[in-house]
Amino acid sequence: MAADMTNNRATISERDMISEKVAPTLVGRVLNSFDLVVIFVALVLFVSNSSTVQFAGSAIYVFWILGFLTFLIPGALVTAQLGRMFPEEGSLYVWTHKALGSFWGFFAGFVAWWPGVLVMVLTGSLVVSLSQAINSSLFTKPWQQGLIVLAVVWFSCLLGTLRFRMTQNYVNVQFVLYSACLILIGISGFVWLAQGNHAANSFAFHASGLSGWGQWTFFSTVILALLGIEVPLNMGVEIKSEKSIKRYLFWGCLVVMIAYLWTTFSTMVVVPVGKNNATYGVVQAVQIALSHTLGSWVAFILVLIFVSDIVVYNYSFARLMFVSGLERRLPHQLGRVNRNKVPANAVLAQTVIASVVAAIIYFPIQSAGSNYSTKVYLVLLAGVTVVWCTSMVLLFSDVFFVRRAFPERFKEAQRTPWALLAVCGVVGVIADAAAVFLLFWGPWAPIFTKSGWALGVGAIAVVSIAIGLVIYFVSERGRRERVGPQTAEAQPGVS
Repeated sequence: MAADMTNNRATISERDMISEKVAPTLVGRVLNSFDLVVIFVALVLFVSNSSTVQFAGSAIYVFWILGFLTFLIPGALVTAQLGRMFPEEGSLYVWTHKALGSFWGFFAGFVAWWPGVLVMVLTGSLVVSLSQAINSSLFTKPWQQGLIVLAVVWFSCLLGTLRFRMTQNYVNVQFVLYSACLILIGISGFVWLAQGNHAANSFAFHASGLSGWGQWTFFSTVILALLGIEVPLNMGVEIKSEKSIKRYLFWGCLVVMIAYLWTTFSTMVVVPVGKNNATYGVVQAVQIALSHTLGSWVAFILVLIFVSDIVVYNYSFARLMFVSGLERRLPHQLGRVNRNKVPANAVLAQTVIASVVAAIIYFPIQSAGSNYSTKVYLVLLAGVTVVWCTSMVLLFSDVFFVRRAFPERFKEAQRTPWALLAVCGVVGVIADAAAVFLLFWGPWAPIFTKSGWALGVGAIAVVSIAIGLVIYFVSERGRRERVGPQTAEAQPGVS
């Protein structure tokens, strides 16, 4: 019995991370509850998703509700529990390392980080698409689109290396503008109906097509639209108060649910599905129902919003590289901060990687249609879904493994009954798996063939996961060569 207890304590101590001790001394506590809500909304609420889901018809309301009940709310409850237990820099990386050890910790961190790089690129392509909503002749050539993507990605790098409070204040101002756009998009549908117009699409349940499996692929779209629940806690040691975790999860989830339902309804009322653009249909709703000029202004403001969203993605996901640098899974230079007390090297490295991805996508292609940016946006979005859902399976599973490894600490931090947390964990894993499975049933927009869609999405997912595995085994080999196999195994956080 005594030997078992000793072995258990040894196992727990082996899962200590050097970043737990070092990160709090390098960065400052600057984030309050409002900051976290803004970050959460920037990460999770991509209003363009309300355009993409229009092709599901009235079935989308079933999928939205299922997504809220099986993924968003369970994810918030699980994140709150884990965040209270380990309010460290790196969130899922740390939680999974604690629960399952160094390999699964790094793997969880990688599959949570890599989508952030892809999202930076695809958000840049969304900036291009929204610009085309203002003037369809803008940026029609791939190389022009690539330059725009590079410009906004490097702008995010600049802001990501400044004093964090200054950068966050900029993002907070954009949130106010975002709110105004969401209100305008939402009231467009009601104005359209008040003018005596009929709804542009049928809301009848029999028209929803729920009986067709192809329609269920939009459940994966909904899950994608709700990913990012835990990402604000990548900056765990930069949060001023533990109470902010509960507040951002509650208010952030509420804003996201209302906004998605509100903008989906108005777009469906105003824009016929045959004329709906998969990325800027919400802008079309304002242009048709209110005025083309006002809609174009909404598109312009959304361009600014998504530029600021890239800033949020850059600094929040860079924290995972920062932790990996401290843990010597990536070059140790990534674990350093600049004079503004932000991990500038990680932000810069992440920006370079995103730039390489953007260059590979855009510059080798010399001719393409004006919807090229839309195609890039959707296929990257779907690839991100597969990889990101892989990390979320680990998030939902962590609630069981962490409870087993740290029973007393788990109970001390617990605010939600264990039975409910267990249901959240199981339901979340099932929703994740279903989203990945259903994604391959059919493309999200008719501009793709089914085989082309599956090939593109599958290639992105397989290559992404392979890159993560290669990085881990290369870093593990280097650690063992530096400190010896026994020391590396016993002290996975030290080099």
